Amino acid sequence: MRYLAATDAVKLISSGDTVFIHTAAATPKTLVKAMSERSNELQNVRLVSIHTEWDADYAEPEHVHAFHVDSFFVGKNIRKAVNEGRANYVPMFLSEIPKYFRSLDHPIDVALISVSPPDKNGYCTLGVSCDVSRSAISLAKTIIAEINPFMPRVLGDGVIHISRISAGVEVYYPIYEQPVKAPTATELAIGQHVASLIDDGATLQMGIGGIPNAVLQCLHNHKNLGIHTEMFSDGIIDLVEKGVINGRKKTIQPELLISSFAIGSRRLYDFMDSNLILRLLDVEFVNNPSIIRKNPKVTAINSAIEIDIFGQVCADSIGFRQYSGVGGQMDFMRGAALSEGGKPIIAIPATTSKGISRIVSRLHPGASVVTTRAHVHYVVTEFGIAYLRGKNLKQRAQALIDIAHPDHQEQLSKDAFEIFKVF
Repeated sequence: MRYLAATDAVKLISSGDTVFIHTAAATPKTLVKAMSERSNELQNVRLVSIHTEWDADYAEPEHVHAFHVDSFFVGKNIRKAVNEGRANYVPMFLSEIPKYFRSLDHPIDVALISVSPPDKNGYCTLGVSCDVSRSAISLAKTIIAEINPFMPRVLGDGVIHISRISAGVEVYYPIYEQPVKAPTATELAIGQHVASLIDDGATLQMGIGGIPNAVLQCLHNHKNLGIHTEMFSDGIIDLVEKGVINGRKKTIQPELLISSFAIGSRRLYDFMDSNLILRLLDVEFVNNPSIIRKNPKVTAINSAIEIDIFGQVCADSIGFRQYSGVGGQMDFMRGAALSEGGKPIIAIPATTSKGISRIVSRLHPGASVVTTRAHVHYVVTEFGIAYLRGKNLKQRAQALIDIAHPDHQEQLSKDAFEIFKVF
């Protein structure tokens, strides 16, 4: 590995290249900025990534001639560009992206990554994001790495020797942190309902945000919980330290915390650093439903933008407007359904911040179905739990109307009558 300034390192990118950008809190912001500043020298560079953080200057109007953006998840930094047509969203299950990378006729040329400093044997790690990044670096002809002492050394699949790195750029800045907010009263109510569905000995999958944090706050009296999830945040730390999460009942990697990436506060990153009970693994393994199902009582807790009275879940768009991505929701919803004693759960507030019902008679025009009605077993709002498995369409509608906000139940019932004629 040779050490270069960021402006020199990105000169290894050529017109026509396919460039991968490291994920989430591991987004190498110095390299991304330096690459964007080379736009006048480049043409037709394809950028591929899942969720990234910091600024995405490459998606600004002045760089359209240089960069063709294909993102498998739409975060706030490229949402406007996607919806204005300057960038593109690629819908794909997270578990399938590594296989897709391997199938490309024009494989990944360059990977821009962020790593922990090399150890005495010359090994770095991908830190807080292994996910699809591991497959990307295994395929990339050229690897340009920010070497950042703020990046924790994390055990698992994301190990890379300095001999594989074409150019190293020494940086010194705190990696991206996601603020941890106290759950609202609504989120706590949802958390209590979800917690009542979680059995002792369950294996949990959940993301970040108010609802997952609220659920975790309600689990302090549970026993022998395990973690096998595509991502996690700060909420698990207290439960691990208390012994509530110990993984003793897991079949796959018992007693270990299994994930593919993490995003949270500095406390989380310090917890992850050289932690012997934590493994970040390739998402092709972590999100494989045939692997997920082998764990006992897998409880998958996911969210949505809206859900119709048939149980169809829209989780990545607001009508035609792309908001996020497919991610791993279906991977875990299916894996949980197939697990012995498993429970696939969709947990949402009954209304938006503007009072609009999230339970609707019909999905908005253009809204995409991420999870089909056949895959949904439980839907939870602050008003209760709807169990849909085995119910006919009328019964499902009634169960969902019962947990809708009271202000919207009458209209939903009228709509249901119009749909079913008898209700």
